[in-house]
This record gives sequence, C-alpha cells and structure tokens, in this order.
Amino acid sequence: MKGRMMDKFLVLASNNKGKLREFNAMFAPLGIEVVNQGALGVESCEEPFGTFVENCLQKARHAARVTGHAAMADDSGICVNALNGMPGVYSARFSGEGATDEKNNRLLVEKLQGVDDRSAHYTCVLVAVRTPEDPEPLIAVGNWYGEICDRAAGEGGFGYDPHFFVPAYGKTAAELTAEEKNRVSHRGVALVRMAELLRTNWGW
Repeated sequence: MKGRMMDKFLVLASNNKGKLREFNAMFAPLGIEVVNQGALGVESCEEPFGTFVENCLQKARHAARVTGHAAMADDSGICVNALNGMPGVYSARFSGEGATDEKNNRLLVEKLQGVDDRSAHYTCVLVAVRTPEDPEPLIAVGNWYGEICDRAAGEGGFGYDPHFFVPAYGKTAAELTAEEKNRVSHRGVALVRMAELLRTNWGW
C-alpha cells in the first residue's frame, strides 16, 4: 500500500461491506478507490462522543494515522424531535446492552405513546481528512425527514425503517425499493455532497 498514489485513495473507517459498495459506486466516476480499514489492518476505535461529527472525526483521524492515507468515516442515526434529538448517536444501542432493531423500535414507540409530535429525521454525517492532523476536514451532512409510526410496515431496510414513515411516498422506509431509498436517504444525500466537496476542495 505504501507505493500507492496518495491521491484518489480513501480508507473507509468501517468494515461494513454494504457501505463500501455504496461509497465505491458513488466515487468511482471521480476515479476514487475506497478500501475498508480492516483490509489495511486498522482496528475500530472508540466512539465516545455525543455528536455524529465528533465520532466521525475520531474514526477518520484514527484510520488516517494508522494507514498514512486519506480517510473517511460516517456516523448516522435517527433523531426524534419530541425526544430532544434522541436516540441520535445512540440509535444502534438505544435499548441498552443486547440491543436489537426490534428492541430499539419497541422502546422508541413506547416513548412516543401519547405524544402528538411524531416528526423525526435520519441524519448521516461524513467526514474526510487528508492526514490525521488535517485542520480542514471535509464534512457532509444528509438528512431524511419523516414521522415515527406505531405500526411497523415493510420488509426492506433495517434499523428504524419499518417505523419511519415518509410522507412524500406514503410508505415507510422499509416499504421503499432500494433504488427509491438511495435517491432520497440521508446517506445518499451526504454521499452526493461529499463527492462535490472532494471535487471542489481536494481537486479530486
């Protein structure tokens, strides 16, 4: 890897194969290759912060430090207005130790019983750094707005998708096709914005 051109090569601070496919599909037209950190021997780091941006920056800097390459990290979750933005960065572990999608969704619906305001949004934050000490990290944010519904619907997606109702489609996120979801989702929006930042700020 040391002989690889430094430009047009990004280490993804994740070992999620689905994310890797998405990111490579988005960045391939720019001639950018994205590689999971695990392929370069990078272990996951702690995510101790309460905001998406801080956790992303921590992960991206860690991957850049270990590999010597530019790195990018993402962090995402669902934010519910009536719960002051929770679960937020704790979305995956909202129901505590041993959390599952089913347990998390059940807890979320329970907390919203009797609450009129069901507005919520998914947030995805992407952070890219050229070096561990990069003073100007690129930050792209994507939001996807909807409402929390009591009854689950749909077999697709994951996480809170069966309870995330999207008014524009009249369906939950779990009822959308993969193509529909990718066009409007928080991660899809953030990826488009990050691609533009890489072009304009890094000349990629």
